[in-house]
Order: sequence, then structure tokens, then C-alpha cells
Amino acid sequence: MVNTTLHQISKDVAAGLLVPYIGPGALDDVVSQSSGKSIPADSNSLILAMNDGKPMAKKLMYEFSRAAMNRELKKGRSSVSRFLTELYSKQDWSIGSIHKWLAAVKPRYVVDVNRDLILQNLFAKMPHNLVQGVSRIGGTDYRFKIFSSDGVKYREVQQEAVDTTLPVLFKPLGSPKPEANYVASDADFVDYITELMGGFAIPNFIKSMRKGKRYLFLGLRMTRDTERMVLSDIIYGASSPKGYAIIPEPTEKEIRFCGRMDIQILSIPLDEFRTVVNGPLQLNQTPTGNAA
Repeated sequence: MVNTTLHQISKDVAAGLLVPYIGPGALDDVVSQSSGKSIPADSNSLILAMNDGKPMAKKLMYEFSRAAMNRELKKGRSSVSRFLTELYSKQDWSIGSIHKWLAAVKPRYVVDVNRDLILQNLFAKMPHNLVQGVSRIGGTDYRFKIFSSDGVKYREVQQEAVDTTLPVLFKPLGSPKPEANYVASDADFVDYITELMGGFAIPNFIKSMRKGKRYLFLGLRMTRDTERMVLSDIIYGASSPKGYAIIPEPTEKEIRFCGRMDIQILSIPLDEFRTVVNGPLQLNQTPTGNAA
């Protein structure tokens, strides 16, 4: 029964009926091709990577944004940006199975709340629009930058000039390229979420295309307020029920939140979904890429 549901979900993503929403757990099988070390993706591993492998004070270990704020106060905001850029753009990370699957089915709209370049590099092989979240910038009311790729290189475009027929990769927390823009520290999130709630962190064309959509949450734990607040505003206007979240052993907090948001939890390991989408059934399908 579970496998039947997962097969149908994978088909719905390929058909554009479900929008993939990718969290840190989707990077669980990504490693450095030279050292074999796992990519730092979740809060704890990012803090350790930023602090040369050493734990920080207990109150800072609670969440990466809190640790990043501490680093920013001591060494400047650029120190956090340099860390993330060096981590994600200057190492030989492998391609995860979820990323390979998404590259094969070519969905029209993907939300990726990780800051790495793996999925973005796969998208870069075809024309698409990239939306990076930004924070604490002057000269504009908006908290995003839009870049259009012709399959070779990016150029920044204004939202009024976006070719809305192209697939969209939305990176709310930023990425290293084509510009290094990140939402990382507590101060970043305060600014970003405030403008997200006010409607200034999402381009108008995404606001239009997301109406009535449903989502598939992969590798995203929903235990912290920051993740839940970002999620709630990004999926605003979704249909009901709002989709599925694959969460192994969900906490009571996650169960309550998903119940309130009308998101169905599939309490299974993400590896079960990986097995389904990378099996013969999925790989033999012709990607439809219908609008999502």
C-alpha cells in the first residue's frame, strides 16, 4: 500500500500535480567524492563545520541561525557568507538520488531550502529561472533576486521581465551562485520572515503560479519555528489538502503542525521514497514537465 502511494506521488510530481519542497534530509546521501565525508546540511552539522568540527556552547548548538548570529557578531556578516560559499561551491559534492530524480522528471517549480548548489547545477543545464532569497539589503523593498539562465549562464532580471514559461527553482535561503546571497543568521531570518509575511520576499509570478498547488516535503523536519514560518508563507494559497510530508518518526509537534496545515504525514524513511523514484518504473517514464 505504501509503495503504491509513493509510486503515485512520484508520478504526480512528474505530472506537475505536486511541487517538491526540499529540505536538509534530501542531502543525506551526498558526500565529498574525494574524502567520502557527508555534506553538512542540517543545523548541527553546519554548526560543527563552521566551528572547525568543535561543538559550540549549548545555547548556540540549538539552531544554526543562532550560531551564525554569534559568528556574525564576532567576525562580521561576511564571515558567515564566506563559510557557506567555501563549503558549498568549492568542494566536490556528489549528486544525491533525490536530485537525480528531480533532474530526470524536470518539474516546473521546485522549492529548495538548502543552500547548496547540487540541484541548481543540474537545473543550470537547461533554461530556467532562479529565485534567491536575500535579507538586510538597501535600495529595495524586496527580499529576493531573480536570475534567468539560458542553459549556459545567468543574468539578473527584474520580476516584470521574467519569462514565466521557464521552470523555476526557488532557493529561499540563498546559494553561492551566481551571487553569494544567504539567509543564515537570526538577524537575517528576522528581516526575511518579516518581509515574507508582508509579501515582499516572493516574486509576483510565483505568487500567481503557486495558487491551488499541492506540495511534497522531502527531508524537512518541522520542529523549529523558523522552518515552519518560512514554509507557511511560501506555500500560501495551496489547495486543501496541501500535500504530503515524508517524516520518519514524526514528533508530536510535527504531527500537530501538519494537522493544522492539512499536510498528510507519511511516517516512513526517506530511503523508501528514494528506492521507489530511482527504480525502473520512474526512470523509464518520459518526463512530462507540466506546469506546477
